[in-house]
Amino acid sequence: MHRRYKRAPDRLVHGASGKLGLPTSPVGWSGFKSFGFPHLRVIAFLLCCVTGYSLCVVGVTTMRTTGTNNLRYLLPIGFMSGLVACGSLANCFNSGFAPVACGGGYGESDVSSLPQPPATSAEGRWTGTTSLGRAVAGLVLDDGSYWLFYTARGNPHILAGLVQGTGTSHSGSFGSSNTRDFNLEGAGIRAATMRGNYVPNKSFDGTIAYVTGDTESFTSTYDENSKSAPNLNLVAGTYSGIRADNHTVTVTVDSAGTLSGHASDGCTVAGTLSPRAKGNVFHTSMTLEGGACGTGTETVTGVGLYDAATNRLYSAALISARTTSYLFLGTKQ
Repeated sequence: MHRRYKRAPDRLVHGASGKLGLPTSPVGWSGFKSFGFPHLRVIAFLLCCVTGYSLCVVGVTTMRTTGTNNLRYLLPIGFMSGLVACGSLANCFNSGFAPVACGGGYGESDVSSLPQPPATSAEGRWTGTTSLGRAVAGLVLDDGSYWLFYTARGNPHILAGLVQGTGTSHSGSFGSSNTRDFNLEGAGIRAATMRGNYVPNKSFDGTIAYVTGDTESFTSTYDENSKSAPNLNLVAGTYSGIRADNHTVTVTVDSAGTLSGHASDGCTVAGTLSPRAKGNVFHTSMTLEGGACGTGTETVTGVGLYDAATNRLYSAALISARTTSYLFLGTKQ
């Protein structure tokens, strides 16, 4: 003889917290009598106790949709087996919640195929020109810092300086109050502010306002290489460039990221390039080896980016106080 259970009405109540929850009556019994088996009532009750109402709803609803007694047994067994395979309830849900095992969710290998959230900041690599005819190549990092290299007027092969600082992106507007211009044409380090507008992954335009009252604006477009992974094998080689003071600089990078360089005025550097965790950018650390470098022995850190289209390597490194810099632009030989 089969014992028949009377199903209790489904109802939710407001608890002390004011949130909807399970009935305050014995949950393990009246809430799950519709299963028809005491064993299933106990399993469902335990799942609710361990995981909370949301998981209980998943487990109960899943088992209630079955049509046979055998399947009613198999589903909770499979569900519990899945928990064992995952190692924990949290891991199962992080994996996408497979009813029987973890393999049914999104694994790490599937993440790249998922739709990516739209960009909302000015982050990325940018190329463009200034209002005075300088070429601009630079980047905005995920931490808000920006590094904008600019060349001599009318000559994109000669590095003339770097604009650097930390800014904030918000709803298409970009602002920075700690801008510094490290000029190689004789102006030295100049304080400024920067204001601009951007369209994520499309354009970034801004105006630099110096404390002296001078201004210079720039327009730039998004560099699709921003989405590529930094590759030391592509960067490896010897680069040569000319500074604004007409001294030649040569820098060599190997496939392990070891960097060495020297200038025609006798200044030498040694350091490393290593891929950053995000963006097609390198982290760089260099030691200026005194003597002709003019700043004594200093260790500076910063960024490096490689433009595969032009075979150019850009590198900029500063001390934390931003009073010493090492800037380089060279073309692979």
